Amino acid sequence: MAQLKLLWQEYGAKNYPISSYLITSGLLKAGVLRKNLYLTPPEYEFSDLGKIPVGALEFARFNDVQEPLLLKKLLKLELAFKHAEYKNAPDLAYRFTDLKLYRAQLQRILSSSLYFLEIETNIGTLYKIGVTQRPVVKRVAEVKIDLLAHYSSAAIKVLGSWEHRGNIELYFKHRYQGFNYRIGSLTEYYKFNAEDTEMVLCDLQQMQPKILFQDEIDILEENSRWEQIAV
Repeated sequence: MAQLKLLWQEYGAKNYPISSYLITSGLLKAGVLRKNLYLTPPEYEFSDLGKIPVGALEFARFNDVQEPLLLKKLLKLELAFKHAEYKNAPDLAYRFTDLKLYRAQLQRILSSSLYFLEIETNIGTLYKIGVTQRPVVKRVAEVKIDLLAHYSSAAIKVLGSWEHRGNIELYFKHRYQGFNYRIGSLTEYYKFNAEDTEMVLCDLQQMQPKILFQDEIDILEENSRWEQIAV
């Protein structure tokens, strides 16, 4: 990770090509760098996957990268369970637990809506990112109660909400950690100027509406034979 961050600071962030002598086999195997064959001689650049650890990938592309990986892991766990079931292997219960826990994790992600709030307090403007499995308006009421413990007034405006996008919250915190503004024990607040706010909102609004795959629909509805199996 340290090497990747250094390469980003010195090359990626400046859009400079990366010479092959700086590249390790581990970075290539991880898929975080790719060869640009259009350069002469061919040199390396950051892949979309490689931009995630350094917080440089926009949210729309983040979804394009992460969603197939989430489903790939689900398939891997399903196949491992089916193989153990077929063999009646000693680790059958372990494989089932792994699969069930991962499905529960995906269910939390898919059942959550991401929201982005603008908050006018008596001493300035704040922004908040968060996820909820309830109507956003109910969460906003709770946020206001939290803030009134620290400010004399708090007017909240919902700048946007995105269904089934619970996966974005952690990456948002990573991508915009430099703007984080802690309020006591409250950690999901940010201070952006007008230009930065426009940039962040544009970043969020570039996301396409989430279209659920059948496996994801099954997980949300708990309509799968995996949930019916008792090991």
